[in-house]
Amino acid sequence: MPDHKPGRLKKRSQFLHLSRKGRKAALPGMVVQGITPKDADGQAQSRVGFTVTKKVGNAVVRNRTRRRLREALRLVAKEEGLPCGDFVLIGREGTRKREFSALKSDLRQALNKVSAH
Repeated sequence: MPDHKPGRLKKRSQFLHLSRKGRKAALPGMVVQGITPKDADGQAQSRVGFTVTKKVGNAVVRNRTRRRLREALRLVAKEEGLPCGDFVLIGREGTRKREFSALKSDLRQALNKVSAH
């Protein structure tokens, strides 16, 4: 697991590709979808995208949820590194209310599940 700052997924087509082809891990704090290099085009860099649906709340609530996901990812990547591949972190209602240490634990668990074969 290389430890570097991951690239970003920004285009809708990238999110849709992960939704169709990627593995999925749903946990109380978030949903993670991912494709590892064995499934993808042999890339060596990690790329990450974040999304939160309107069901979660208004723009302020969604942005706060996204910031929590981004910070959890930053800390997990700093502590353990990220597996190579593309990942989408999807915020849920529980993301906002979940204790931060539990959120980080959910993220670790989801990344392991999605990147394992």
